[in-house]
Amino acid sequence: MSDLLKKLEAISIRFDEVGKLITDPDIIADMSRYVKLNKEYKDLEEIVKVYKEYKNVVDNIASSKEILETEDDPEMKEMAKMELDELLPRKEEMDEEVKFLLIPKDPEDDKNAIMEIRAGTGGDEACIFVEDVFRMYTMYFKEKGWSYEVINSNEGSVAGYKEISLDISGEGVYGMLKFESGVHRVQRVPDTESQGRVHTSAITVAVLPEAEEVDFDLNMADVKKDTYRASGAGGQHVNKTESAVRLTHIPTGVVVECQDGRSQHKNYEKALNVLRSRLYQQELEKKQSERDAHRKSLVSTGDRSAKIRTYNYPQGRITDHRINKTIYNLASFMNGDIQEIIDALKMAENAEKLKGQEVV
Repeated sequence: MSDLLKKLEAISIRFDEVGKLITDPDIIADMSRYVKLNKEYKDLEEIVKVYKEYKNVVDNIASSKEILETEDDPEMKEMAKMELDELLPRKEEMDEEVKFLLIPKDPEDDKNAIMEIRAGTGGDEACIFVEDVFRMYTMYFKEKGWSYEVINSNEGSVAGYKEISLDISGEGVYGMLKFESGVHRVQRVPDTESQGRVHTSAITVAVLPEAEEVDFDLNMADVKKDTYRASGAGGQHVNKTESAVRLTHIPTGVVVECQDGRSQHKNYEKALNVLRSRLYQQELEKKQSERDAHRKSLVSTGDRSAKIRTYNYPQGRITDHRINKTIYNLASFMNGDIQEIIDALKMAENAEKLKGQEVV
């Protein structure tokens, strides 16, 4: 039996075990364990489906080869040969498919995400681009059937936003958006430019997996809470009550602000969620750098100062510098059509993980 088949068979046995466990009343009573096992069952189900087809192909190849070696009937031999001509290329395809399926999945991929978009170099033009990118992402979320909520925003002096933070919920959110962290550079003629010169400005995007209480144990004695009056748009109410919340994590100095909700309690809950997620992300990055000691990670580098993408308006192109991929559909891209780049980044990351498995 091949190594791939052995691995798949072990997964199939585990799938059957998990199937029995999730019907056990003791497991059902333990909600945390029940949810984890249900997720494992769902993840394994896809692999087991492929395993059944793969095993069928391998078994049929073996029986066709046996017919060719032992059978005297020319008609039977011809049929076996025809079957092999179909099965062998299919097995080659499935070998690759199975290898990718066996790449360990990032456990964070299924989580919801916090996204923070901030203006960098470029002044007012950077603030305008923050708003453009915010719109791009929200159109993509709509396409995916995800929901989002603005946690905090700080408007630019002329237009756009100096920064905006979102809480995004849906299926596999972090797994899709994690490649967006980094510096996004824009090259275009600003509306304020009278001589038509192309300016370059930049913004940063940070995507964090949303941490639940079970993921990160936050000691509330380490958190300092301040309240203040919210600024910016929102009518009289915003300026009259201290609904805005600032949380400071004393050991690390991490500061989170939330002022977009009218209720101080809701803003506190949202800010706490972001704080927990940021601290959780720091822990993950520590683990990631340890894991990557033997494997350079091209895509999910975690380095937010790295220039990852350029949006060139005069040429109508987007270039992702990590995978040297350029596409010429800037107008569609800015309307949320970003899946092609995300898929290419996922493929690059998987190919790297595959190489890493072979090296280790």
